[in-house]
Amino acid sequence: MVQSLAWLVASVFVVDTVAAANGLTLSKGPRDTLAIPRWLYLTTGGATIGASALLASFVTDRTFVRDVHSWSRALPTVEQWWEPMTWLTRGLGVGALALAVYLGFTGPELPTASFPILLAFTGLRAGLPIATYLVGNAWPLLNPWRTIATVLPAGFREYPRWLHRWPAVAGLLALVWAEVIFPVSTVPSTLATGIVLYSTMTIAGALLFGPASWFDNADPLSVLFGLYGAVAPIQRHNGTLRVTPPGSGLRNSDVVSDTSDVAFIVALIWELTYSGFITTSAGATAIESLVGIAPFEVVNVETRAIAVYTLLFLCGYAVFLCAYWYAGRVSRRSTDTYVTVRTIGFRFAPPLLAIAAGYHLAHYAGLFVSLSPALATALAAPLSPPANPSVLSVPSWFEGLSIAAVLVGHLLSIWVTHAVAYDVFSSRLVAIRSQYPFVAVMIGYTMISLWILSLPGATPPYLP
Repeated sequence: MVQSLAWLVASVFVVDTVAAANGLTLSKGPRDTLAIPRWLYLTTGGATIGASALLASFVTDRTFVRDVHSWSRALPTVEQWWEPMTWLTRGLGVGALALAVYLGFTGPELPTASFPILLAFTGLRAGLPIATYLVGNAWPLLNPWRTIATVLPAGFREYPRWLHRWPAVAGLLALVWAEVIFPVSTVPSTLATGIVLYSTMTIAGALLFGPASWFDNADPLSVLFGLYGAVAPIQRHNGTLRVTPPGSGLRNSDVVSDTSDVAFIVALIWELTYSGFITTSAGATAIESLVGIAPFEVVNVETRAIAVYTLLFLCGYAVFLCAYWYAGRVSRRSTDTYVTVRTIGFRFAPPLLAIAAGYHLAHYAGLFVSLSPALATALAAPLSPPANPSVLSVPSWFEGLSIAAVLVGHLLSIWVTHAVAYDVFSSRLVAIRSQYPFVAVMIGYTMISLWILSLPGATPPYLP
């Protein structure tokens, strides 16, 4: 909620540029034409998920499933150098934040040479989440707002428990909406204004309620990296780092403890689906058609477009969220179990994070590789940006990597869902049957994502 208000305030300051698109992250180039019919391509992807669920159902040995997910190996201890490294990392985070604001207002306007834009989108939007779910979560150390709040007097009021993580859900949706509507990846000063507003609201909330409560519940970036970190193979347990099978952390019952956690996870999946859709030819056509029939003829076309983008974003999220909870209801009804829909929904939500990670890798791996030289140059010499920053051309086989990322994410989700079902239900048959509605939802997610990846790319209309 706080982040939502921050972005609404931001719209007052940048109203003249509100119709500019986020070109760095939303513009897409043309894709190669499919060599096979699209219906066969989509059916094959959906069948792959269905077949993997069927194969997983044959693994009925509870001991084997438990042993696979409980395996771990401790990494070498780091007590001697952990504290100095911690403060060094925190100092780098605070320094990067200060430079991003300063260079946003005074630095070059070229997006691929702008330190704040490269740091925010190539680093924070693309690279760091990839490192988080593939390796481990380092955001608690890098988080500059948490570092600042830690050294200041804080905790004047207790965080309202009834809010849970709903502020983080509202904040995530507001950030994604702002990424689409505002030119935050093309105009450094607009991004810097957003960073200042976000920083003000975040530090104020952390000082009011305490850093631990705020960043564990209300800050969307901290919640995002914390959930993505549950997918990673490196986990921290009792002060030590341990290597575990990827996704094993998703089996823990404490990953999701409230309806707001489910809403946040579904939002992660939907925002990537939405961002992918509006950058395709079909998405552009749909937006143009909806803007043409929008019953707001008294306002200009840009305002109507913003309304269409917003309604599509919110309505699509509502559909995704309702589909998930409906699957929970069907699961309980089909198994005739004493376990409540709420409990089923909580336990089966964490595996969706593997799907979100696959979606993210599919959408942002190419962006990160393409702009990584420019990011490296900006980090090495932020005050002396090159006139012609280096940008790599992503090879065509990256399209295959995107498809593979979507499928692998779903396959991992299927396996973790299978393991969770055996934790929740004592009967093997009930455990297997409980998964069917969620597998159906996953197949739907898969086919939608593969369909989006198969469409020609396009720039979102009315957001030049």
